Amino acid sequence: MLGRIIPTKCRLLWGLGLLLGIPLLYVISVIAVGSLTDYSPPEHQAVSPDKQSERLLESDRDTFNALLWNIGYCGLGEHSDFFYDGGKDVRPNPNNYDRYWTGVYNYIAKYRDSQDFVLLQEVDRASRRSYHHDQYEGLGIMFDGWEAIHALNYKNAWNPMPLTEMPLGKIQSGLASFSRFASSKITRYSFPGNFSWPKSVFMLDRCFLVQELLLPSGKRLYMINSHNSAYDDGNLKAQQMDYLKAFLLKAYEEGNYIVVGADWNQCPPNFPYYTFMGEKNDNYSQTNIAEDFMPEGWQWVYDKTEPTNRKLYQVLSENPYEDTYKTLIDFYLVSPNIEVLSVKTKDLKFASSDHQPVHLRFTLKD
Repeated sequence: MLGRIIPTKCRLLWGLGLLLGIPLLYVISVIAVGSLTDYSPPEHQAVSPDKQSERLLESDRDTFNALLWNIGYCGLGEHSDFFYDGGKDVRPNPNNYDRYWTGVYNYIAKYRDSQDFVLLQEVDRASRRSYHHDQYEGLGIMFDGWEAIHALNYKNAWNPMPLTEMPLGKIQSGLASFSRFASSKITRYSFPGNFSWPKSVFMLDRCFLVQELLLPSGKRLYMINSHNSAYDDGNLKAQQMDYLKAFLLKAYEEGNYIVVGADWNQCPPNFPYYTFMGEKNDNYSQTNIAEDFMPEGWQWVYDKTEPTNRKLYQVLSENPYEDTYKTLIDFYLVSPNIEVLSVKTKDLKFASSDHQPVHLRFTLKD
């Protein structure tokens, strides 16, 4: 009898060990592979455009139009929530993905002819979450004759999050900038700081993308596309903002014109984050950029009448629109020698993305 019990116990222990060991081995393997293949770009990286424009800036007095939009990899539209925000979705179903992609593509195509610069964030190239669709290449079809640039800020061979569901998997994503004019220089600048290991392996490598366009006067127009950290305690954003500030002030002191279009993941100075919620809510808050962050004359440019971002703790289409947390974190920063003519956020009710497009019209001062 005893002889039968001991082997049975051994088999149970072996089975239990196997049951616990396989998930542990998976986690260890994913972290090991992720660490070995971790994307580690240099602080400064020259970027060659994938498409080139033959057109140069012909005057220092032109009026320009820019479009800023975080397209949310066409995965976070009105029929989606997201696990990082307290929802459930990891990626949209194929039909919703096609719907979001079509919405994003058609909107940009509609306004392309009236734009000079298009600054996009979360543009996937080869990611499981967007069904391995090269969104940058797909959007590029409409930008024949334009300069086109993509800068990676998220590259994982395999992202295991969330651990309890089918994970995000392979991710290759970043910033995409399209310009009607040719740049004289294009550079990707890595922001300092990151999360601690091993979380850092699976989070974004934040950056900003700088296009320098030569003016007839010899000065330059800097068009900057940026995406600051989310899901941090504020320390990463602070490091990134200080780094960007130093860069901007130096470029301005050299006599250049500067426009930054960004998903800042912060509200503008003094803007009440709860403006579009009616009142404060204990379950949600958003930080503001400090009022005195930039010197006098620099302008934070935004449309205070419309939200640019919604939180993804619930599916928008299944809940009252007014009950969804909405705020304003996508906007522009311009140097004192830029004259802003207009800024407008297009209210699309977050149909295709968790962000809304922001249009800027500006000219250069003497």
